[in-house]
Amino acid sequence: MSQLDLLIVGVYFAGTLGVGLWVARRQRSASDYFLGARDLPAWAILLSIVATETSALTVISVPGIGARGDLTFLQLSFGYLIGRIGVAAWLLPGYFRGKQETAYQRLERRFGLETRRLASVVFLVTRFLGDAVRVFASAIPLSLVTGWSIPTAVIVMGAVTMVYTWFGGFKAVVWTDVFQLAVYVAGGIGALFVAWSLGGGLDHVLAVTGAAGKLRVINPAFNLTDTYTLFGGLVGGALLSAASHGTDHLIVQRLLATRSLGDARRALIGSGVMVIAQFALFLLIGQAIWAAGLAPVGMNNNEIFSRFVVHQLPHGLAGIVVAGILAAAMGTHSSAINSLASSATHDLYVPWSGRDDPVHLLHVGRLFSALWAALLVVGALFFHVYTEGMDTPVVELALSIASVTYGALLGTYLLAGRWSRATGRDAIGAIITTVAVMTVVIFARRLSAMEGGAWLAPLGKLAWPWYVPLGTALTVGVATLTSRLAPAREIGVA
Repeated sequence: MSQLDLLIVGVYFAGTLGVGLWVARRQRSASDYFLGARDLPAWAILLSIVATETSALTVISVPGIGARGDLTFLQLSFGYLIGRIGVAAWLLPGYFRGKQETAYQRLERRFGLETRRLASVVFLVTRFLGDAVRVFASAIPLSLVTGWSIPTAVIVMGAVTMVYTWFGGFKAVVWTDVFQLAVYVAGGIGALFVAWSLGGGLDHVLAVTGAAGKLRVINPAFNLTDTYTLFGGLVGGALLSAASHGTDHLIVQRLLATRSLGDARRALIGSGVMVIAQFALFLLIGQAIWAAGLAPVGMNNNEIFSRFVVHQLPHGLAGIVVAGILAAAMGTHSSAINSLASSATHDLYVPWSGRDDPVHLLHVGRLFSALWAALLVVGALFFHVYTEGMDTPVVELALSIASVTYGALLGTYLLAGRWSRATGRDAIGAIITTVAVMTVVIFARRLSAMEGGAWLAPLGKLAWPWYVPLGTALTVGVATLTSRLAPAREIGVA
């Protein structure tokens, strides 16, 4: 890349650090550090949600999905919107009763402290693994641009992100999210126009992709093995979104930082509409890259867009797009650090220590931030080794990991509100059972290749959008069964 491109990337790094240091002046308590004093506008939270969930995986992997396939990936985003509407209607009001610091305090009121702790641990493990994949994925373009090895790129990104998150806390995360979203959307739009030009113009690209059947959006097939179908997208996407945006503290933390329930609802539903548009943008980029002959067979799916940026974009625009990829990566990375530290502080440290002084918790939260930042770098290095030789889109790998526990968390919240017989013991048993079963399901394809594992082959064919529906059904089913086997109890409803 040119000196101009590298300068743009350097200015981006400096800008994000500047925001973190500027916001750090206003940190006075743990509430300031983790929830921005609950005074952030709905539009900023909306953009922060989109920036956080989109991550570098969308920018890197989704164009590869568009280049290799069609537009049926969009069916998932339709389900995402449905799931958010459900969360806004049924789950969000409960978060605004009283003053909650994390998503899992609500479970303590209904099932007890042990259930809250278990849900928090489940969140911490899942979020750590999923975001370690994201950090690894975002190091790919940085490695291509700078010539650094992927481990070096992981360490550099991790260090810069940790600094502004450690100093600035949640407000720094949100306001850098807003800036980062603008950067990578602008870069994506510019890349789309260049790809169209290289593909012979918009009309020619549409003609070529249409003739190849790549403009198909709806796949009406009804089965559990095709990855992208309308029914699977609507049901699986809705439940995945309900779990990620209704029970995952990474997103719930943002909703709790708004000024009112109405603001939280507007931010949540509006983010669903914007995500559909973003997925469409990056899928169309992949289609145009394919039409231009720049996605040859044999090229790793996760490198198609990165190589296009490095080798095809003009100077200046390439720097903006690379900065955009890093923006998407660092936005999710910083959000993960802050939400992991928040849950560890309030769900684990406070009940264990009995200390809830806001100033003390601010210091504890910063220590947890540094710890999680370091652990995410280590996790990213692990996935660099783990995925070597694989051509699975990293976006699917991350969502599969999240699906191990998302169904268990969503099922627990459904039990809390809809099944009065269930106790904390039932919820804990159901969560543990579901996580164990879903781990086997998700790794069934690999396990079936081992000696004596052939019986797992049918499970290995299950498409990943069905993981969360299966996990949710398991959790509700197990807890319902165990609660029916026990004597009737008088239990309140969350």
